[in-house]
Amino acid sequence: MYAYKFFLSLFFVSAVLVPFFTDWGRISFFQVMILQSWFILWEAVLKVPTGAIGDYIGRKSTLVIAALLAVIGVLVYTSMPNFYVFMLGEFILALALAMMSGTDESMLYDSLVVSKREKSSKKVLGRFGTIEMIGLVIAAPIGSSIAATLGLRWTMILAAIPFSIAFLIGFTLKEPVIRKTKEGVKYLETLAKGVKHFYSHKILRILAFDSVTIAILTFFIVWLFQPRLQQLDVPIGYFGIVVAIMTSLEALVMSNFGWQEKLVGSKKRYLLLSALTAGVGFILLGLTSNALFSVILIILIGGLGIPRYVLFSNYMNKYIKSSNRATVLSTVGMFRSLGMAIAYPLVGLLTEWSFSYTFIIIGVLCVAITLLSRVKEEHPID
Repeated sequence: MYAYKFFLSLFFVSAVLVPFFTDWGRISFFQVMILQSWFILWEAVLKVPTGAIGDYIGRKSTLVIAALLAVIGVLVYTSMPNFYVFMLGEFILALALAMMSGTDESMLYDSLVVSKREKSSKKVLGRFGTIEMIGLVIAAPIGSSIAATLGLRWTMILAAIPFSIAFLIGFTLKEPVIRKTKEGVKYLETLAKGVKHFYSHKILRILAFDSVTIAILTFFIVWLFQPRLQQLDVPIGYFGIVVAIMTSLEALVMSNFGWQEKLVGSKKRYLLLSALTAGVGFILLGLTSNALFSVILIILIGGLGIPRYVLFSNYMNKYIKSSNRATVLSTVGMFRSLGMAIAYPLVGLLTEWSFSYTFIIIGVLCVAITLLSRVKEEHPID
């Protein structure tokens, strides 16, 4: 699973996403946001059904199909710089991501359950996220070099190589045998049961709300930092270095959740401080015009804010039955995706008005949601 995750994270275009869309794709930043809204909307629509498929036909088969779709998606996407071709490519990639989402973590967690090592889930899930970050760290500077030498289009095309390797690795996975609540369980029954479990569990809903809202807000740093650095006349060759440092910090954070919680004194306090740091960082990023300080803030926002979803995944898993795991996690992911689908065009409109005010508004929302959070000290459990 670590190897599978690693090769799927070698997405070379990540360091030059916005230039890829605006220069090679010849679309505006607002159109980029519309395109991402389209992508995330399909991911949301497909997330819960594909999570149920993972519970129904098996996680291994689902992950193999997902990797194959990722290969097809990048090849379709780069066939020509056309907005409608982009929409088709985004749909295929959304289907691939939806099939992976929840399924990979549920397969990993159930492997721990079967081997009676579920108490190590925080470390293992953190390491799983770290593997993804390592892949991004490696891919970012490679992507910048590819863009500078071969062109922006090739940063996307060459991603088909590691994705194909992940596809082959999928066949080597051994799916953990878990106990089903009923033999011959039907697809719709699997779907309904998982969704019902989520809605009926108050603590799970509280954890999911905090995780989803802050994840939506902090993730926008991935899309907004590149045009911001372009405004500050930072050369594109440095973008990969910024991404590499930011994702390295994310990996470090994900690998040491337990130590950080002990450092600040409690689980709830860590969740509070990590979100507040991201929120204040956004506000300061909207107020400064200094390139170096902006880079530092970008790294802190991404490095401390984005990893929170991995920690929340660990805590939410404690409240989910094995037979429903992929479906429930996919339900949470669906809400995140729907929120992103709504937020993308709104942020796109805000950037047409002012990038600085966009950062400030996101930061204020992040701080407000954090201070109003209903997560209690006893909710996060190991």
